[in-house]
Amino acid sequence: MESSLPLILDRTAGLPLHLQLAEQFRAAIRDGRLQAGHRLTSTRDLARELSVSRSVTQAAYDQLHAEGWIEGRTGAGTYVTDVAPLQPAVRRPVRPPAVEKQLLTLRPGIPYISATPDPGWRRAWREVSTQSPPRGYDEAAGLPALREALAEHVGRVRGIACGPENLLVTNGTVHGLRLLLAVTRRPGDRIAIEDPGYLNAVVAARDHHLEIVDVPVDEDGLRVSELPLEVPAVYVTPSHQYPLGGRLPVARRNELIRWARRTGAMLIEDDYDSEFRYDVAPLPALAQLDLDRVVHLGTLSKTLSPALRLGWLVASDTMITRLADFRAESGDWPAWPMQAALLAMLRDGYLDQSIRRSRRLYADRRTHTCATLAPYGQIIGQDAGLHITLVLPNHVDDHQLAADALQAGVVIAPLSEYRRTTPGPPGLVIGYATPSTPDLHKALDILVQVLQRHEPPRT
Repeated sequence: MESSLPLILDRTAGLPLHLQLAEQFRAAIRDGRLQAGHRLTSTRDLARELSVSRSVTQAAYDQLHAEGWIEGRTGAGTYVTDVAPLQPAVRRPVRPPAVEKQLLTLRPGIPYISATPDPGWRRAWREVSTQSPPRGYDEAAGLPALREALAEHVGRVRGIACGPENLLVTNGTVHGLRLLLAVTRRPGDRIAIEDPGYLNAVVAARDHHLEIVDVPVDEDGLRVSELPLEVPAVYVTPSHQYPLGGRLPVARRNELIRWARRTGAMLIEDDYDSEFRYDVAPLPALAQLDLDRVVHLGTLSKTLSPALRLGWLVASDTMITRLADFRAESGDWPAWPMQAALLAMLRDGYLDQSIRRSRRLYADRRTHTCATLAPYGQIIGQDAGLHITLVLPNHVDDHQLAADALQAGVVIAPLSEYRRTTPGPPGLVIGYATPSTPDLHKALDILVQVLQRHEPPRT
């Protein structure tokens, strides 16, 4: 099956090939050239068509899947989701940039991946390569030694009192969420999700035929007071709300826990970006407050790489047993070498070292990003995470602004892309982690020029 899109990859550009490819698919979905339900070319066939390695096409599809634009169907291929084109139907087409443009990305959700491998990961992987693999199949919940190390890690850095019986190793946050929904929800059940919010959580809920209740958020995160009483599950990103960036205050966290206890609801805590906070004290994880009512999802995607497909789920021992029993039938858990490498990183302190290095790097980038963009709108979400949100005046068309930035060589996400039913102002969700520091400065300079055409700086 050949691709129906005229895809152009510029090997001289500063933007990695998989990010160029992902943006061209986004543009095609936005402007309707790829409709919901359209089956995409396989990663193998697409790699052959474009004369690139399969890792390039796989990384592009992984990124689109993480953002909710596409979904994989077991045994049936990869398809455009029915929630991808969330903007109004009439939009000016976003054309792929000309080959001579050097694309720079400011999209959120991807950490900086140096051309030099992380030293801790390199040492851990070298150590694993000297070990013999287990003789039989791994435990469905994950390697016992890794679960013990993860229990110590989340207890130390997130304050969650738990043991290995409360841990399940996952292929990442989305995998953990899908597993949880498959085990605990039935078709027709309701689930509350933040709006604007993480599109992949919406896709997961729809794939399980759940009724989604959109709950508004503000600069402090989920507005708990607007949760209906009859919703049995809530998906929330309290550490750094995606995409507005708010940190759910302690008072609201306590209010949410009281609401869950009163209604009997399950809280699904996506601990997105909790590792990265700047000049602010850490806030307690929801799971620290009540592990019986909360299922906690963690990941390595922002600390090392989303390509590793490693994460964890923390819950009551009863819930972990249910999830492990369900997963034992499918064999769908991380491979032994990946789990063993993570164990080495935790045991020898490599993960903590990597997080500290990254936090220093991202803190400097955040400061520069905020200072550069402050004259053009209201900056929110800057206390944590790997992105900020620039809220713009109501008359600005953020989709057109993103399209103009793309033509100038900068890939960026409009805030309205994340909204479903809750109205709100336009804006830009600006990730400052992915590019190198010089490329970040260059991308911001270009973005400022585009912003000046749409909205002059405030005085």
